[in-house]
Amino acid sequence: MVQALVLEKKGELALRDIDLPLEVGPDDVKIAIHTVGVCGSDVHYYTHGAIGSFVVREPMVLGHEAAGTVVAVGSQVKSLAVGDRVCMEPGVPNMNSRATKLGIYNVDPDVRFWATPPVHGVLTPEVVHPAAFTYKIPDNVSFAEGAMVEPFAVGLQAATRARITPGDVAVVIGCGPIGIMTALAALAGGCARVYISDLSAPKLAIAGQYPGIHPVNITQQPLAEVISRETDGWGADVIFEASGSPRAYDGLFDLMRPGGTLVLVGLPVERVNFDVPASIIKEARIETVFRYANNFDRAVNLIASGKVDLKPLISGTFDFAESIAAFDRAAKGLPDDVKLQIRLRD
Repeated sequence: MVQALVLEKKGELALRDIDLPLEVGPDDVKIAIHTVGVCGSDVHYYTHGAIGSFVVREPMVLGHEAAGTVVAVGSQVKSLAVGDRVCMEPGVPNMNSRATKLGIYNVDPDVRFWATPPVHGVLTPEVVHPAAFTYKIPDNVSFAEGAMVEPFAVGLQAATRARITPGDVAVVIGCGPIGIMTALAALAGGCARVYISDLSAPKLAIAGQYPGIHPVNITQQPLAEVISRETDGWGADVIFEASGSPRAYDGLFDLMRPGGTLVLVGLPVERVNFDVPASIIKEARIETVFRYANNFDRAVNLIASGKVDLKPLISGTFDFAESIAAFDRAAKGLPDDVKLQIRLRD
């Protein structure tokens, strides 16, 4: 039995003992968890009990954005050693699936993803994970930053799918954690400047601290007017929809230059009105993002290089004993909060 933060059912959390498997297989490593980020999906399971077809039907340990230290290695593991500081990719695919063989293991129907029913997450002192999905973090990258690799990988997946050309102008709709990380990934990928829009002035102020990111408060000025003015009426090369709001789809293609790209990142919880004729008239290329594949190591490299600084996005850190308080704060959606984290050890 180990202690963990357990979602008993919708709206009910408990910090209690639970029986979790900790046997280290030949290709596995055991990790002493140091820091875990509180993700919007974790909070959504807490407040709603489900995300789409994934329904919490029995107690589940939360948490999937994590970093820690290797404390044991399997007999076949050569790439990692006890004492290595690591972050972990939380989705483990079926290595024999056709999707995995195509390199798109993130859309493998059999993928087992931490804190996605019925798979337990990692808000617990130790976990066992395949070495193939465990990545060393350099000494100049903190555990807190290591726990940010997972959400940053989503932004990096979006930037990769956009096929950015150096000098592109991008728009990110939605200034939440994933929106900001998408903007940072777009800059790192070669965009000359990125405009990010939202209703929340505090979150826009946080994003606006970064050179190259230009916040647009849509309560004060229409986004389309800003983009038209800033691009001399031509439009942006790439649009990232990261809000998940159905309202974001109204006039979406007015933001885009002819032949531009739309990358869908945010997951709407209801149907949206998609203007097919407007997309065809501009011959828009449309890409979608589901988690990430083949970029966790690149995310670590970007953070380690200093080209991407995620530290300003960490809004608060809680001790493990305060895990329920961390989730209650995250559920409030405070305007100044971007990413909350839980630290399990010093």
